[in-house]
Amino acid sequence: MIWTITAFIATEATMADRYPMTPAGHAWMRRALKKLKEVDRPANARAIEVARGHGDLSENADYSAAKEEQGMIEARIRDYDARLSLAEVIDPTTLSGDRVQFGATVTIEDGANGERLTYTIVGEHEADIKKRRISLSAPVARALLGKRVGDEVEVQTPKGKREVEVAAVEWLPVPALDGDADVGR
Repeated sequence: MIWTITAFIATEATMADRYPMTPAGHAWMRRALKKLKEVDRPANARAIEVARGHGDLSENADYSAAKEEQGMIEARIRDYDARLSLAEVIDPTTLSGDRVQFGATVTIEDGANGERLTYTIVGEHEADIKKRRISLSAPVARALLGKRVGDEVEVQTPKGKREVEVAAVEWLPVPALDGDADVGR
């Protein structure tokens, strides 16, 4: 009996450590990881070798810079590997309902001025405010989670607290992420 409870607790902890992402975000991260491993890491290794050839390593700025870059590349590889291994890929087009959750495209109306804004709630590395994609952990997204069309919500924005109403919840595909795979999101 105790073992069963322990197994249940371990399973719960594992589920909490998942990284939700859309199919587009998952594809972007796989491409970014591949580029780090197959392009950036070998280029950095060559830069270290060239810098070693310049002599005394203790006063070699090129070597120090290349080693620092190596550390950053390796850290990103570990981060992306971990996130991909714990990824929970959620395709918004397969979801339905009127409650705001990950992957929803939500239209909100500002109670003060009637302005309507539409956001898609995505994974952390997919967020791009210019494209109206906000992270699941962003204050606006957290305030909207679980709300339905017609619900009034107080959200924290850069302009302060605002009263908004959930005007629409849609389940649309998230377009591919722009930019080169080396963009750190």
